[in-house]
Amino acid sequence: MFTALRRLATPSRDPGLPSFLTVREGDLVHRGPRVRLRWLRRVVVLAAAAALGPSVALAGLSSSARADVGAHVVCRWTDQRLSEVSGIALSGVHLGVAWVHNDSGGGPYLYAMDTTTCVVRARVRISNIGARDIEGIASGVDGTGRHVLWVGDVGDNRDSWPSVRIHAVVEPAVLKNESVTARTYQFTYRDGPHNAETVLAVPTKPQLWVVTKQLAEGGIYPLPVPLLSQIVMQLTRIAPAGGLITDGAISPDGTKYVLRDYVWAYVFDGLPPGRQITRITLPQQPQGEAITWTADGQGLLTAGERDNALWFVPIPTDLAASSTPSTSSSAVNAPTPNAPWLGSGIGKPFAVAVATIAALAIVGLATRWLRR
Repeated sequence: MFTALRRLATPSRDPGLPSFLTVREGDLVHRGPRVRLRWLRRVVVLAAAAALGPSVALAGLSSSARADVGAHVVCRWTDQRLSEVSGIALSGVHLGVAWVHNDSGGGPYLYAMDTTTCVVRARVRISNIGARDIEGIASGVDGTGRHVLWVGDVGDNRDSWPSVRIHAVVEPAVLKNESVTARTYQFTYRDGPHNAETVLAVPTKPQLWVVTKQLAEGGIYPLPVPLLSQIVMQLTRIAPAGGLITDGAISPDGTKYVLRDYVWAYVFDGLPPGRQITRITLPQQPQGEAITWTADGQGLLTAGERDNALWFVPIPTDLAASSTPSTSSSAVNAPTPNAPWLGSGIGKPFAVAVATIAALAIVGLATRWLRR
């Protein structure tokens, strides 16, 4: 076991290891202790996937699952600044552009990517914030109706921050390299600190949700309307979400939303919490984390931290048509998202227990080794 762990933590390009588990030389040189925490997070993902393998395999046969037929690579980027893309949001101003950001450690930068060629058309630096752990981005409007990018500094791998932040950046009217400022809002969760990687925003009004990322089951937390900048806002969970949710987005017409993990995309009717209507198998991407909608709502765009490809994933034609948007985000009498990948009935708690025990065992061993 420890021999295997040492191989994972050694800078390498070992073809026998999944690419997202290898540690690059630059991680050790430039990021110092952070690499250990990041590597440990990858071990957790691997442990969960291994423990839930049988459940995942069976769930994949469910009639609710949709194969990724028609999925293809749109383009690949060569820009070295896009080192670990973990969030993506379709521009509300510029046709054919999506805004992306790197994982934690990537700095307070947003990149305007052409969704046809993957060329970076602009880099925007948010000059008045510290990028502690930016993990989510969404496109919407602020209280005055201006198009903004909601940038979520919501990562908290240790579930320990007293508060996290979301920044409102007015989307530039002209794409060029520049520095801008953001308005910052702080919040926390009533049930304690959580890690999160997903920010959801209605494209046409200032309504936001954060979806937390937990091993077995995350949660959906709406932000107040209007947002309050003078205090640390307290968010209350309104519904569960699947485990290991890494990103999500609300459709351009506001009638549906999508959440993703490392294997599937879950499409919901209405606004959060909504009603799950399908599950789509995603292309295999090394540590695939980012997802957004196409401008016409007919498909999804996905990207990964250890891959330089932008993928298109079609939405089943019977679901792509617009439906009636939800008028409330209340969880009362509303079907809530679940974690279908865990199954149902007695199989779900059993799978959760197995996954948790396996993950804790591997992480415990890894932690002991890392402290040596």
